[in-house]
Amino acid sequence: MKRIEYFLVERSLLPEVFQKVVEANAALKTGRAKTAAEAAQKVGLSRSAFYKYKDGVRPFYEAADGRVITFHLMLHDQPGVLSSLLQLMAQSGANLLTINQSIPMSGQASVTIAARTSSLTGTVEELLDRAGKLDGVQRIEIVASE
Repeated sequence: MKRIEYFLVERSLLPEVFQKVVEANAALKTGRAKTAAEAAQKVGLSRSAFYKYKDGVRPFYEAADGRVITFHLMLHDQPGVLSSLLQLMAQSGANLLTINQSIPMSGQASVTIAARTSSLTGTVEELLDRAGKLDGVQRIEIVASE
């Protein structure tokens, strides 16, 4: 039996065809396209390329759904920033397992949060995007998934 291997690669480093496959799959999933042919056409991809890669290329957050994900954040040292972040995560359905915050230095605090993602109302990517837009959040990234 062939052993399947996976690689985690930053999106900007992927060939354009893989990025378009992810976009086409998203169009199908959200209903913006009704057929694979329509999804491929919307993103400027041939149907054959879409069918070749459609099951093998997907965003990290899809593979992370339902798992325990560890987020690392840099927050401004100001009242309410951590509270807003925790409220957003709870409203998004993340089951927070651990929260560790360093003592703020130079106006910043490092925070690590482990959360179970099986009950998210959206995707992990959407949660990352929304959290990154909160006032006082300087940076958010995923550092582990199990």
